[in-house]
Amino acid sequence: MTARTRTFRIAALGAAVVLAATACSGGGREKTEESDTGGGNAAGSSGYTIAFITHETPGDTFWDKVKNGANQAAKDTGVTLKYSNDPEAPKQAVLIQNAVDSKVSGIATTLVTPDALAGAVKAATDAKIPVVGFNSGINDYQRLGALMYFGSDETLAGTEAGKKLAEQGAKHPLCVIQQTGSVALEARCAGVKSSVPGTENIQVNGADDAAVTSTLQAKLAQDKSIDSIVTLGAPQALDAIKARQQAGSQAKLVTFDLNEQAATEIKSGNILFSIDQQPYVQGYMAVTSLYLNLKNGNDIGGGKAVLTGPSFVDSANIDKILPFTKNNTR
Repeated sequence: MTARTRTFRIAALGAAVVLAATACSGGGREKTEESDTGGGNAAGSSGYTIAFITHETPGDTFWDKVKNGANQAAKDTGVTLKYSNDPEAPKQAVLIQNAVDSKVSGIATTLVTPDALAGAVKAATDAKIPVVGFNSGINDYQRLGALMYFGSDETLAGTEAGKKLAEQGAKHPLCVIQQTGSVALEARCAGVKSSVPGTENIQVNGADDAAVTSTLQAKLAQDKSIDSIVTLGAPQALDAIKARQQAGSQAKLVTFDLNEQAATEIKSGNILFSIDQQPYVQGYMAVTSLYLNLKNGNDIGGGKAVLTGPSFVDSANIDKILPFTKNNTR
């Protein structure tokens, strides 16, 4: 992707946010469901109900920011938002089908396992329910029939992260995948490997922090050639800090995504940088774009994915970003 293309997509995102403002004023745990009922406009005042469906593993702080963005958009537009999640692909497909059966106005969903969700998404499009993809599935959303997409180019993000590691002298990064079958996570590691060919992947259970720590500790203790660790979520970065200390490893640590604790570790120097995909923006734009499509026929992005990342957070800008992580919007 050229710099010009990235600039165009970032500009498209900025324009989309302005337009929205003008128009309005990982596995196996039990799924949850939520409904937003308050805000600047009364919930439901627009007449639209949007199902917002993710592969969230309960307890992963990343999704709090996604939901905060979606809830704010629902308040701004008067949409009734129905949130549900399940980290298991077949169960997420059932949630999408349930939304179709309940005749919602629109569906915003992650597409982390696109082939497993294809049938349910087709059921939505066959029922003339507009679908927007976000967070995962940038290479598959059009094939599945989603109208728009909001998220990071994960291959690009991984490639850029790898370049920064290479500048630090990295030869043998360990890329930590916390959810089996996630195309987005695999793309991140593939991107890192394209910049640092010695990259090695390791699979961990992202739903169990203690297991993540012990798995990484054992690997770092066994292989002293590992000179850097790339975690693909902020909670796993915190696990890696413990594992690195227990193993007596000097490996540098970088992570994808942010939470307040990870931001604090960037401030202290324990994490070199974060590759932030700006999840609050993903949630906000997914809901707002459906509202605008339903109300006004808008197609934000003009048939192209709207990029929300990669946005790098490091020692140069952490002082600006840290307060927003405390608000759980960054």
